[in-house]
Amino acid sequence: MPGAPTLPNVTFSTFVMSLASSALVHLGEVPNPETGKTERNEELARHTIDVLSMIDEKIRVGLADEESRLLRDVLYELRMKFVARS
Repeated sequence: MPGAPTLPNVTFSTFVMSLASSALVHLGEVPNPETGKTERNEELARHTIDVLSMIDEKIRVGLADEESRLLRDVLYELRMKFVARS
C-alpha cells in the first residue's frame, strides 16, 4: 500500500523488543513515540511485564494441550477473516 509505514519482519526478537519498548514507555523511561511525551502508567507497565513473564514460562515449560488448541483455533479464525477481507 503506497504511503503505508513499513513494518519490521515478525520475529520472536522483534516481538519481545516491541513489548519491552512498550513497558519502557509505560514506565516513563522513554517518550511515547505517538505523542513524543513522557507518560507513566504503572498498570500497563506491570501488565506488559507479566506478558513477557508468561511468554518466558511457556517457552521453558511448553503449552498445555488446551492452550495449543486454543492458539491454533484463534489463528485459523483470524487468518480466515483476514483472507475474507483482503
